[in-house]
Amino acid sequence: MIHVRKHFRITAKPLILLAIVAGLGSAASCGGKPSKEIETLQQEAWRQSEDASSWFRLGNAYARQQQYRKAEEAYSKALAIDPNLENILPALGAASFNQGNYSEALGYFKKHQALAPNDSLRNYDLGNAYMQMRNYPEAIDAYKRAIENSISFDEAYYNLGVCYARSGRVAEAEEIYELLVKKNNYLAVSLKNHVNRTDSAEQ
Repeated sequence: MIHVRKHFRITAKPLILLAIVAGLGSAASCGGKPSKEIETLQQEAWRQSEDASSWFRLGNAYARQQQYRKAEEAYSKALAIDPNLENILPALGAASFNQGNYSEALGYFKKHQALAPNDSLRNYDLGNAYMQMRNYPEAIDAYKRAIENSISFDEAYYNLGVCYARSGRVAEAEEIYELLVKKNNYLAVSLKNHVNRTDSAEQ
């Protein structure tokens, strides 16, 4: 269980990815006929094909319906029109992440993090991408940076503990567990399960 809130966002049993695009809500069914909202936004984007925000809104609508490939296509059009559009990089990163394209997601998250290197959520997104790629040293560094600037970031502590456990750094994972017991018992119990599995695997 790793915490990645559906970026809109994908869940690999908790991994909570938190660089959430503004205005994204709960996901709807992704099959069948496009929703009325999507049809309306498609027409708007086609009419105003040089308006980046129209494509961005369409991407968000696709994302809400878990149509991440189409969301990525719409976001890419928005990016081509306006590379400085607010939230476009984390949106593209989220769309890639939710399709399992972690290396591509990492690229977008890195560009976004470079604009504000100390931002907790941006570092958290980096950590989540690295974790899914099993690059635990880089994930650990990113989660530590996230925590440095947001000490109440329980999910970052949790994912850091999971990375420690998966790296065989059980003592450090136990320290995170002790901290989470006081902050978030659900995450503490889940982390303890990771640590116990690591211990069992080593015996």
